[in-house]
Amino acid sequence: MTQAIKHLLSALGYGLLGSIVVLVGIYAYLLNSRPALKVWHQAELDAEFSLARASEVQDLDDYLRLENQLFEQLDESVYQRIAAEDRNDINRYFPGSRMDPRTFPRNWNRTFVLVPENPRGGVLLLHGLSDSPYSLRALGEHLFKQGFLVLGLRIPGHGTAPSGLLDVTWQDWSAAVDLAARNVSAVIGPQRPLYLFGYSNGAALAVEYVLSVLEGEDLPSPEGLVLLSPAIGVSKVAALAIWQSRLSWLTGLEKLAWNSIEPEFDPFKYNSFTVNAGDQIFQLTGSINNRLQALQDRDAMAAFPRVLAFISAVDATIPPATLIDVLFSRLPENGSELVLFDANHNEESALLLKAGLVRQVRDALDRAHLSPFGLTVIKNAETETRQLIARRWVVGHDGFVDTPIEISWPVGVIALSHLSIPFPPDDPLYGDIPAGDKRSRWIDIGSVAIKGERNLLQIPDNYFVRLRYNPFFSWLQQQIVAFVELGNEAGNPSLDTAQHQQQETR
Repeated sequence: MTQAIKHLLSALGYGLLGSIVVLVGIYAYLLNSRPALKVWHQAELDAEFSLARASEVQDLDDYLRLENQLFEQLDESVYQRIAAEDRNDINRYFPGSRMDPRTFPRNWNRTFVLVPENPRGGVLLLHGLSDSPYSLRALGEHLFKQGFLVLGLRIPGHGTAPSGLLDVTWQDWSAAVDLAARNVSAVIGPQRPLYLFGYSNGAALAVEYVLSVLEGEDLPSPEGLVLLSPAIGVSKVAALAIWQSRLSWLTGLEKLAWNSIEPEFDPFKYNSFTVNAGDQIFQLTGSINNRLQALQDRDAMAAFPRVLAFISAVDATIPPATLIDVLFSRLPENGSELVLFDANHNEESALLLKAGLVRQVRDALDRAHLSPFGLTVIKNAETETRQLIARRWVVGHDGFVDTPIEISWPVGVIALSHLSIPFPPDDPLYGDIPAGDKRSRWIDIGSVAIKGERNLLQIPDNYFVRLRYNPFFSWLQQQIVAFVELGNEAGNPSLDTAQHQQQETR
């Protein structure tokens, strides 16, 4: 190679390196030019449960004592240090504001336990990422009325300040789930069934728990899982997130630790989101996929418990095909069921939908023929109506069966969202509260419908596009009750059998 060519290659190399440095610099500048970090983004709350503390926090009482200390820290480090410009009536951290969770009848950011006199079984509720126990409150209260002990766990890093997700790990979350499951099992006894309910990231934690049981860990074995908008896989782009997070340790680049920096007006969910949180769910779902594959390779999936899952066909967090490929296609034939809520294909709504949405549902139906689980698609009976039917495929049967159901699309609703699945229409925060039916002092952020000019609100405009409640919640609740009440008695029946038996007992 001549000297001239060496100089040319060297110049090209330095030029490429310089371009990369410039692009990284521009990217860092743009990210760091976002809104200023607030006290709730920077608070260091060290009274939080973690895997490292598992030996000293051995039961739920210990967990709750530590949680009490954590919320005392939150008051001292955040509520008592709100800057003057942040003292407004929609800031959840401004004491006494309309969105201060401490003014609600119960602060649902905290772990809660509902214990009937003679529990028929136990249910452990696992909320989603950046969420709180509030998200599964309605289901928990209903199951408590059915005679089940219910534990709604506040997962580490949640329910306090968004800064809690800066350095938490999925192993911390898993250790808390293990502790909570042991507690529920100890209270109800070994002869009564234990169920894990998981919403979004909580669903991933429920599956991870089962994998630990199947791998031989000394943990109570659950009778079944109920998964809502399960986040069992995320984009591979999330693998790059950790490098952005590491740059945030450099002085002046603290904002790089955040994917989004938003106003905190939701009393039971963080709006700001850390890069670390995305990295942890990427690691968790990667571990789940690898461990499921390992169990499948050695034919060890037979003991996996029954699963009942609900997901929107247009879920923007995880496509149904990913859920089928990663989890459902690997399950044994044990009566597991996937319920898919299709988009609204009413004639008027269909004109606005992307063509690919029809293909997504068709792909899911095609996959069902090759898989060991039942599939129910909730869809329009006809394109001329908002009335819905349940189109169901049962393992071992040919073709689909359409069953009319007494639910229909509300006017103006085009699809369920990832967020909406576990919330009833009458939820006081996220529900569809009719005008003039105001019963609470807080803002009903699920039913706000404002039209005007862009960028008028303290809350980002796009927040109100996403559906926050499930108009079909009562139907979903019936399927869940059938699953947990009659599954054991009927020898793990299919969902249809359980539903039929439930109707006969009424």
